[in-house]
Amino acid sequence: MTEPTQAAPQPGAAEIPEELALEIRKLAHDLSNALEIIVQTNYLLGTVEMKGPASEWLRMLDNGVNRALEINLALRTYIKAHAPR
Repeated sequence: MTEPTQAAPQPGAAEIPEELALEIRKLAHDLSNALEIIVQTNYLLGTVEMKGPASEWLRMLDNGVNRALEINLALRTYIKAHAPR
């Protein structure tokens, strides 16, 4: 997965306490690792021919995977912008 670009903290936005930021970073990292397995499995499923409703299910899975990646990236970007440096 790609690492998000450094986001500048928003003026007036609360900073996440350091201890909490470390725990949230750990959880976000673990989530990224779990998503990587799903992304790779989704990719491999896309390389085989599927018939009937299975191809529609694969499309739904692909949409869900992409959305989960977007959310994870937004979470990681938020953490970086609001955590102590």
